[in-house]
Amino acid sequence: MISDPAAPPPGPGAGAVGIVLVDDHAIVRQGLRSILERERDLRIVGEASTADEAMAVVERTRPAVVLLDLKLSTGADSQGLELCSRLTTRYPSLGVLVLTTFLDDNLVAQAIHRGARGYVIKDVDTTELVKAIRAVVRNESAFDSRSAAAMVRSLRVQPDQPALTERELKVMDLLAHGLSNKDIGKQLYISETTVKFHVRNLMRKLNAASRAEAVYEASKLGLI
Repeated sequence: MISDPAAPPPGPGAGAVGIVLVDDHAIVRQGLRSILERERDLRIVGEASTADEAMAVVERTRPAVVLLDLKLSTGADSQGLELCSRLTTRYPSLGVLVLTTFLDDNLVAQAIHRGARGYVIKDVDTTELVKAIRAVVRNESAFDSRSAAAMVRSLRVQPDQPALTERELKVMDLLAHGLSNKDIGKQLYISETTVKFHVRNLMRKLNAASRAEAVYEASKLGLI
């Protein structure tokens, strides 16, 4: 069921960060709403239980953040991944934060590859969840300790077989065109700090000592 609550009266919550909740269980959405709306700077502007509903709600409400479960039906455990791609492609500045019960190295990596800015497990405490949401609003990455460890494991590759994420490939392409970290950040709607993080990962994966060498190695491997 789609829900677009009316704007609150002036006072606490006015100008707060808009959030859309995407989860196929109404009771979970109700619980999240109850928890998050205790924060003066956060406001739930919509809810959805399916991918199509989510696209419609986001189009109407234009939130800053989407809290996205990966399981949106009984038949698939990761339907949310496809929705994540649709959302981040259509709304590049939207912050998608995966909030799910599933902890799997591949799922964490895929979610980030598809544009999610963070990944947290549903049993995370309220303080950490709110902290993660605020990090996403600042265009920063947000992980709980377990998903962060899973992300690190997924990045471990053999030196002669670098596996670059979709975001890293975009950063590499812009590096090859001579853009600065600041300009890359503007192009990809991410912070300069996040760009530096991706550049460091690229240099590590490509065993390069400089940005130029990273571009050269990527070119040799046919990555750009």
